[in-house]
Amino acid sequence: MKGTALHRRNSSRTRDLARDQRGEPTRAEALFWQAVRNRRFAGLKFKRQMAIGPYVADFCCFEQKLIVELDGEPHETLEARTRDAIRTAFLKGEGYRVLRFPNERVLGNLEFVLREIASALCLARHPSSDPASPGHLLPRGEKGSCG
Repeated sequence: MKGTALHRRNSSRTRDLARDQRGEPTRAEALFWQAVRNRRFAGLKFKRQMAIGPYVADFCCFEQKLIVELDGEPHETLEARTRDAIRTAFLKGEGYRVLRFPNERVLGNLEFVLREIASALCLARHPSSDPASPGHLLPRGEKGSCG
């Protein structure tokens, strides 16, 4: 499977950048990571700051081919949005689905973000990541638009 997204050789520069970014998460990244690490979200394995080709994805779930990007103020300029679109096109070309959320949304309503991810992945019921309510599930019958 040489050359596939999972077996692509990343440059040492990209790997170093990913390593550096893991050491300096934003508040939103730290909060999201606590919610999804160690398979806390629907039993899915997420990795943070993963080098994929020439880019570093904020969060990646290989088994679902999902990338979650958390965007702060630097992503609000036209130039940054153009770069993000090019990056997203590359990642989609590698077979990934890319979901983007503003940092403010993560910080203000993490449960909403997790429900959006569950809906995108067609997870009808998923355990809440809220440590105050372990085992909490979405209301019966609540499903994403997956059929």
